[in-house]
Amino acid sequence: MDLSVVTENFVPVIVIACLVVGYIIKTTPVLTNKVNDYIPLIVGLLGAILGLVMNGFAVESIDYGAVSGLASTGLHQSFTRIISQGAAE
Repeated sequence: MDLSVVTENFVPVIVIACLVVGYIIKTTPVLTNKVNDYIPLIVGLLGAILGLVMNGFAVESIDYGAVSGLASTGLHQSFTRIISQGAAE
């Protein structure tokens, strides 16, 4: 299995932008109560739009952008769990 496709199309700028937007939504009390359950959907759509803008109109751009946006949710969850485990010890 060749993973060069992932490394060539992974867009760190999209991951960081979606991570920031997700963090803002999570920490803003007015937004958290209303859209907390929809954060993965929001960052996935934002990633798809950013992928479209950055890489041109192609299905692959939208797909890789959406995956990069969703990766920001996983990245946030990983950091949250690592920090909470470190604080518990």
